[in-house]
Amino acid sequence: MRELKILAVVVFFSGALYWGVEPFAHSKLHPHVEAPEYTFSDVDGLNGATGDATKGAELVAANCTACHSIEKAGFPAIMDNASAAASYGVVPPDLGTAGHIYDENFLAAFIKDPIKATKTEHKYVDGKVHPMPGYGWMQPNEIADIVAYLKSIAPKTMSNKEVFVDACQRCHSIKYGDFYGGSMAAKTPDENIKTYMGVVPPDLSQYIRSRGVGYLHEFINNPQKHLEGTAMPRVGLTKAAEDQVIAYMTEVGDSKKPERESLAGPFLGYLVIFAIFAWLWKAKIWREVH
Repeated sequence: MRELKILAVVVFFSGALYWGVEPFAHSKLHPHVEAPEYTFSDVDGLNGATGDATKGAELVAANCTACHSIEKAGFPAIMDNASAAASYGVVPPDLGTAGHIYDENFLAAFIKDPIKATKTEHKYVDGKVHPMPGYGWMQPNEIADIVAYLKSIAPKTMSNKEVFVDACQRCHSIKYGDFYGGSMAAKTPDENIKTYMGVVPPDLSQYIRSRGVGYLHEFINNPQKHLEGTAMPRVGLTKAAEDQVIAYMTEVGDSKKPERESLAGPFLGYLVIFAIFAWLWKAKIWREVH
C-alpha cells in the first residue's frame, strides 16, 4: 500500500507539472493558426466566370510562352534552367500541369496580380518587381479562358513525385529523393535563388519529421501564418495536390513510418505482459518477506 501511495504522489505531481508547463511551451513553440483554406476565398479569382479553352490557348501562346514552357502542347523551353534563373531569379514553371495542381481561383488571381496572390507584398518594395508581370488589365473572361485552357491540357492523374517536382523543386531540393542520382536538386541554382529569395531554400528531405504533417499543410497553404515576412510565396495548391506533396515528403523522409507504426501494438502488448510478470514477481518476493 505504501508503494501505491508513493506512485500516486509521483503521478499527481508529474501530471501537474506536465499540464501546467507543456501547454504553455507548446503555445509558444507552435502557436495556433487558422486551418488551411483551400477555396482561396480571399483572392480576386474567377468570381464565377467560366472560360473557353480554345480562346485560352491563343491567349497563352501570345502572352505566356515567351517565358514559360508547355512541353506537352508543343512549346519547349526557350532557355535552359541556368539561363532562365539568371534572367528571372527563379526557373519559370512548365505550365503543362498547372491546371491540375493549382486551385483555379488562385491561378486566376495569380495571373492578375502574382504579388498579391502569393502574399509577398512585403518583398516587392522600393522598386523591386515580380519576375512575372500582372495581367490585371485583361478582361475577366480572358483570365477565365486562360485558366480553362490550363485545366484542359493538365493530366488527370500525377504521381506524388511528379506533383512535388512541379510544385516545389524549382526552389527546393530533396536530395534523399534520389540519393545516388542527385536528380532531386533544386532546378534553380543556389546563387540565383539566394538572390531571388534572400536565402537558399532548405532541402526538404527531413522536413516531414522536423515539422510534421499539420505544420506543413498550414505553411504551404499560407507561409505567412507561421513565418510572417518570409520570402516563400503562398503556393496555391489544391488540397489533393498538397496531400501528394506531403505524401512524397513522407516517402522520402519517413519511409519506415508504416513499419514503425505497425510495431506499436506488439510493443505495448509486450510492456503489459512484462508489467504483469513484474507485479507477480514483486508480490512473491514481498509475500516471503512478510
